[in-house]
Amino acid sequence: MNDGGSKKCSTCQKVLSVGAFAGNRSRPDGLQVNCRECAAEYYRRRQEARGKTVREKVDVPNGYKLCRSCGEIKSHSEWHRNATASDGLSTRCKACRAVRGRADHLKRNYGLTESERDAMIAAQRGLCVICLDAPAVHVDHCHKTGRVRGVLCFNCNSAIGKLGDNPDAVRRAAAYLEGNSWKPILVAPGVYQLPS
Repeated sequence: MNDGGSKKCSTCQKVLSVGAFAGNRSRPDGLQVNCRECAAEYYRRRQEARGKTVREKVDVPNGYKLCRSCGEIKSHSEWHRNATASDGLSTRCKACRAVRGRADHLKRNYGLTESERDAMIAAQRGLCVICLDAPAVHVDHCHKTGRVRGVLCFNCNSAIGKLGDNPDAVRRAAAYLEGNSWKPILVAPGVYQLPS
């Protein structure tokens, strides 16, 4: 029964406004035969019969959204924008997205989990293995093979990178710091012999 502004649900037999029904272009009136609540309950029962869990609907005030990762209701300002989502917001809050991003970065770039990285840091007693002074926070790896070498402080990690991961350059830098000045000897045009 549809009198323009209301319709009777075939499941619960209640007469409800047409806004309580989802659209269905194949029906003469353009609406589903069941109201949204009855359709949701039917879907929930079918999924549970298949052994799947269905998330419970949570009432959230306007301007807020529930983060399924942390379970907290947060204001829209704590979410990144996503134009393709129905509500225009990301699926995770900014904090959960940052945590997931760090974990994904470790796995994608170094093949490590956070617990494996933490175990490496613990084995190093929490310190950079080069300077033995600053906390170890940056994963160091060989840029040719991709093999992880250890966890360093920012300064030591960037120093190795600026020296091009070249052990000879690091040895020359160490000799220079120890006061052993050296000069390459020209043996032929464009060919230099380095002191040993």
